Amino acid sequence: MTNYTATVVGGSGFAGGELCAILADHPAVDLTAVTSRQYENRSLGTVHPNLRDLDLRFTDPAELPSTDLLFAATPHGVSMERIDAFREAADTVVDLSADFRLPDEAAYDEWYDGHDAPELLSEAVYGLPELDREGLPGADLIAAGGCNATATILGLAPLVDAGHLAVDDTVVVDVKVGSSEGGAGNGTAGSHPERSGVVRPYAPTGHRHQAEIEASLGIETAFTAHAVDTTRGASATCHAFVDPVSKRDLWDAYRDAYETEPFVDLVAGGSGVYRYPEPKCVAGTNRAEVGFEVDADAGRVVVFSAIDNLQKGSAGQAVHAANVALGLSETAGLDSRGLHPVGAP
Repeated sequence: MTNYTATVVGGSGFAGGELCAILADHPAVDLTAVTSRQYENRSLGTVHPNLRDLDLRFTDPAELPSTDLLFAATPHGVSMERIDAFREAADTVVDLSADFRLPDEAAYDEWYDGHDAPELLSEAVYGLPELDREGLPGADLIAAGGCNATATILGLAPLVDAGHLAVDDTVVVDVKVGSSEGGAGNGTAGSHPERSGVVRPYAPTGHRHQAEIEASLGIETAFTAHAVDTTRGASATCHAFVDPVSKRDLWDAYRDAYETEPFVDLVAGGSGVYRYPEPKCVAGTNRAEVGFEVDADAGRVVVFSAIDNLQKGSAGQAVHAANVALGLSETAGLDSRGLHPVGAP
């Protein structure tokens, strides 16, 4: 079988580096070009030491080669400005930024500063296969979801699908995420002296990923995000106040949703140290852990989910979506089992 060619635009960032690492070992994709304005003509290993063995150099992002797949790992606003050039260069564009995640221009007017290519929003497919697998085959413009939104959506979708959450319900969502979410140029707030040891609310209200969650699930959320002292990982704790529901009802709902999903594991109680979803357990993988508990006295279901924000929350999700779009094995290039133990040396 002839492999697909792939270009990564914005390959010097954390998500871009993660994409390169995945695609370098993908059995059906050849990584042929990686762009970076800042590091043009320098080797990938200059920025990503784990990629020193790859014989590739960063190229000028203004000169895109023809390719089958183009992954855009660029800051918000770049893809919407360059989408015509991206689509001219590639048959399939997978955007890792927020530029095509929301459904219409009104949403971008509310949550961002408008949109430069609103006519394309209806064409873009949200790239979370567990949510919209049927829309992905043959898609040529895919929007990979944000990490906070991905963790939250995977946690709550089975409750919505089973009818335990209605459109007028409000779910309280608290997400804690590692420093790599802020990107390679994260400024003073992301520097080690300021980040070390913190559990810092950085978006108590109004986080833009809230718009993705509500658009995807059709429910209201009260969303807060915290920065915590980890490099990788996003952990969502969701508080849903629902009609009486048993733990067995929840197991039925979550098994119906995820029993055949290749990248979702149910972790809800049991024994051992990691009885509920924990980002440490999925570090370096495209896997998500989802779990739950019932608080009958308060009429509350507590849902937990954990992902690696650079994998399931970004690059891994993008490759998973591209695999589905192209009719490849869903797990192609994404079979890493991660590391245990993992953490600071």
